Amino acid sequence: MGSLSIWHWLIVLVIVLLLFGKGKISDMMGDVAKGVKSFKKGLADEDETVVRPTGNIDHKPADIVTPTTDEKTRTS
Repeated sequence: MGSLSIWHWLIVLVIVLLLFGKGKISDMMGDVAKGVKSFKKGLADEDETVVRPTGNIDHKPADIVTPTTDEKTRTS
């Protein structure tokens, strides 16, 4: 009862074909294919426009701050 047999799927397919027609379904699938192709092309174009740094980036270490004598006496 939980799963549909092949006959159920065939009846659903016939109803869908009667409602939408053969031409509309093929047009719709063509539009979906065009959308997928343009989506993939957009992803490929985005990867090409990513700017990656070339060369080395010099990092200067932060200066180490040592506490003064006043700060040492406050914490003690």
